[in-house]
Amino acid sequence: MKFVIPIGILLALGLLIYNLTLLDFSNPLQGDSSIALIGIIACACAILLLLILRTSRKIAEKHGK
Repeated sequence: MKFVIPIGILLALGLLIYNLTLLDFSNPLQGDSSIALIGIIACACAILLLLILRTSRKIAEKHGK
């Protein structure tokens, strides 16, 4: 259970990098580029939520002791 959060962060980071390669910077809202943009935003949200979860678990460990 200890390795779930870092693995999730690494997977989301990998998907974020992959979606960045699919993004057309000249037309970010046209065609497949819009799907890549949605994927980038979703991966960034997932990373942020996992970091918040990790921080809250650290706080809970300190508060429990």
